[in-house]
Amino acid sequence: MLEVQNLTRRFGERTVLHDVSFSVPANGMTGFVGANGAGKTTTMRIIMGVLKAHGGQVNFNGSPIADGDRARFGYMPEERGLYPKQQVLDQLQYLGQLHGMSRLDARSGALDLLDRFGIADRTKDKLESLSLGNQQRVQVAASLMHHPTALILDEPFSGLDPIAVDAMSSLLAERAATGVPILFSSHQLDLIDQLCDNLVVLADGKIVASGSAGELRDRAKSTHVLVTPPDAGWLREQPEVTVHDVAGPRAVVEFASEEAAQRILRTAIVRGSVTEFAPQRPSLAEIYREVIR
Repeated sequence: MLEVQNLTRRFGERTVLHDVSFSVPANGMTGFVGANGAGKTTTMRIIMGVLKAHGGQVNFNGSPIADGDRARFGYMPEERGLYPKQQVLDQLQYLGQLHGMSRLDARSGALDLLDRFGIADRTKDKLESLSLGNQQRVQVAASLMHHPTALILDEPFSGLDPIAVDAMSSLLAERAATGVPILFSSHQLDLIDQLCDNLVVLADGKIVASGSAGELRDRAKSTHVLVTPPDAGWLREQPEVTVHDVAGPRAVVEFASEEAAQRILRTAIVRGSVTEFAPQRPSLAEIYREVIR
């Protein structure tokens, strides 16, 4: 497990991280979300030792993180760091060898990853000759080359087409299943909802929500979908009912109590018909939007 404890960081007089704490469990993916400037990249840089914290610490497997731990991590920084004039396969092999892989294993691993990303035919091309999306695929491959013990990925899905997104998602799921803690940032909330077992939401350098998907959904507002033809607009006039949305016969509502829910259901049946009445589980994307308001 990777743990961030009470991180504080300042740039001059401005504090950009305020006592930030969260954990990244093994066997799952943790989505790290927030608006631009929220502090996500700064947190990741501190985890990787690129920046120093002014307070707090990072632990890995129960002990303060050491340079040796970080050397075995896979890191994809905000500023991509590959060599534009070097051939794709050559530099992936070189990076693998820097992590202690043999030349043969590094070459084999690089070829496998490039094949998984659908660019096995570009091994001899210089990086700068590739499209931005394909350069991103190579950058992702570089972070996975050495079978890392943890993955810290800053916007890994940025610029990827749907095929590459599927390949990346599959690779990350495979690594997570082996016990590798994975922290990645993304503005693509649909991917966060699809892939992540845990969510950490940062706003203005402060944690505003964190936990497993189930925990966050349990804490969120409980809403119901009620479909009552021909028009559900009458719900706006009902006591103990908060109407979040109405579109013709379909309404998304929040009840003050279970008694209020049953009363509204009985009223709807008396008024006409009810074709749907069900609790609505919020997506992680909806939870994110709610907590940053």
